[in-house]
Amino acid sequence: MSRGLTAAAVGYLGLQGAKAAVTLRNAAQAPPATEPGDIGKVVVVQPILSGDPGLEDALRDNLLSLDGARFCWLVDEDDAEAQRVVARIGPVERLEVRLCPPAPEGVNPKLAKLQPALDAAAGDEVLLVLDDDTRLPRASLGALLGGLERATLATGLPAYLPGSNVWARLVEQFVDNNAAMTYLTLAPVTINGMTWAMRVADLRAIGGFTPLMRHLTDDLAVAGAVLASGGTICQTASPQWLTTTIDGPGHYTRLMHRWMLFANLLLRRQPARTVAAISLLHGVHPNLLALVLAGSVRERRLLPLVAVLGGRALLLRHVQRRIYGRPLHRPGVSLASELVQPLHLGHGAVQRTIQWRTRTYRVRADDDFEAVR
Repeated sequence: MSRGLTAAAVGYLGLQGAKAAVTLRNAAQAPPATEPGDIGKVVVVQPILSGDPGLEDALRDNLLSLDGARFCWLVDEDDAEAQRVVARIGPVERLEVRLCPPAPEGVNPKLAKLQPALDAAAGDEVLLVLDDDTRLPRASLGALLGGLERATLATGLPAYLPGSNVWARLVEQFVDNNAAMTYLTLAPVTINGMTWAMRVADLRAIGGFTPLMRHLTDDLAVAGAVLASGGTICQTASPQWLTTTIDGPGHYTRLMHRWMLFANLLLRRQPARTVAAISLLHGVHPNLLALVLAGSVRERRLLPLVAVLGGRALLLRHVQRRIYGRPLHRPGVSLASELVQPLHLGHGAVQRTIQWRTRTYRVRADDDFEAVR
């Protein structure tokens, strides 16, 4: 067996093992999932955009799960399908539906919706920003509120419900295999924009969303504003569950491209030391895995590959069982999703036009983008 193949196998298992250990240590120190205390002080703000067949079910699930909270649904004036979905759910106590005008050119449409909702919130409330394809368990809301006892902003941990086809399962495995070991290994430099909470008074103290309107990546912009003001971010270890319908390879590629372009934007804003740490922890392991696979085939030696795949599966299942309460690992799809990550990252670095459901943007920088008609 060549030394290079052995080094790649040992390096992969050592790196992933160390990340798993740090992940579980930090998860144990995070606020526990628990029944939320004063849920009546929570306003759940959801910017809604049609285009996903699971939209109505996700909205209904949150109304049931988070009973007692106030909801504010933000719907575009020109999104007739989203308005039909909301109308089918019907009038609900403690639910307000706001119709929002189109965002001006160069303005983030999500942030443009969120600012009026913030203006209407009471000063003693907690603003919970929740994406429309995300289901938040009641106990995970308790963890977020617990996080606000120790930090300025609390953010969640995404996980996917089972997908209906191989493309959805590739997205599912990318998130389920990487989210915990990404968000819980380093001090937070960004947040999971799918779910985060902040006291209204604290959010207003940093200027609300108005100073951030020109930023395309709202999660990175909010995190940067909080940290720049001297605030802190609590990364909880309690999951929110997502469902996104992926209708084919083109949809899958567009989604991964958008995420990887956002990752590139994040790296461009970090100091060199942080870029090096992120690159080592989250950029090296797919390449090591590819080296082990190629070397094992080339040298016709299965032992290193079997050891790596077996160790990888055990680590992922152990972390997922501890974090999410059950293993989410699908061996074949999981392996494929990791091997193609460098391709998606390269695509995000060179292709600057993204598609976001019904919208297309040309991106030059995080605060320099334009809609493509």
